[in-house]
Amino acid sequence: MARTPGAAARSVGYFTTSTALAILFAFPIVWTAYSSVHGREASGTANGWGLDNYQRLAGYGDGLLTYVTNTALTATVTVLVTVVTTTLGGYAIARFSFPGKNILFLVTLAILMVPYTTILIPLYVFLGWIGLQNSIIGLGLVLAMFQLPFGLFMMRNSFEALPVELEEAALIDGCTHTGALWRVLLRGVAPGMVTVALFSFLSAWNEFVAPLIFLTDGTKFTLPVALFNLQSGNLGSVDFGALQSGVVAAALPCVAVFLLLQRYYVRGFTSGALKG
Repeated sequence: MARTPGAAARSVGYFTTSTALAILFAFPIVWTAYSSVHGREASGTANGWGLDNYQRLAGYGDGLLTYVTNTALTATVTVLVTVVTTTLGGYAIARFSFPGKNILFLVTLAILMVPYTTILIPLYVFLGWIGLQNSIIGLGLVLAMFQLPFGLFMMRNSFEALPVELEEAALIDGCTHTGALWRVLLRGVAPGMVTVALFSFLSAWNEFVAPLIFLTDGTKFTLPVALFNLQSGNLGSVDFGALQSGVVAAALPCVAVFLLLQRYYVRGFTSGALKG
């Protein structure tokens, strides 16, 4: 069937717009990656290619590996706590009836209406009370708390999108509710769990304000805080080459994780988040 002129024009418009947006978003990243390996600071010559910027970045402060490890540990704690909590909570809200269920759900969503910077100081004091101040675990728990509203909303809708008959069949076969969740339902809500994990990872990996407040030991700094200190420089001097290399080092894990989980991420939004 031949395409009408109107349909062809719309296709050209969609393609042109998509290409323009892709270039707009990709250009800063590509330019930063190019600048990190080209120029005097990168090669020691007026024009050339080299990895001097990355060598200086690797030796900055306590070492790039230390900052990347701290960031990865923070993101891991955040993802694990968020996924486990929101999966269990979403299952309970979607499948069980108990007093105050809707109020509890709304109160959790209400966290989104509170600017998180306004409660960082009370959280700092609270972490001191429980002995988790200046710790990766404490920071991960705080970041996970701010991911709960979105994660709970996503997982509740993901469970509600599954047929109730799946769970009923498992219960008839002798499974408990926990067994039905583990053996049957988790496979159906896996895209929603991946979506929650992806959002939690990106948020924790790129978070700057919370680590700046909760971490006081330089050996525990995350990569965004380390890059901020690098940007501040000594006596007003800034090593822009090493800073650009740091931006690339911080962006690559996010890009890799997103590309790896993109298929599940799209399925999570289309199958769970838009239903219910």
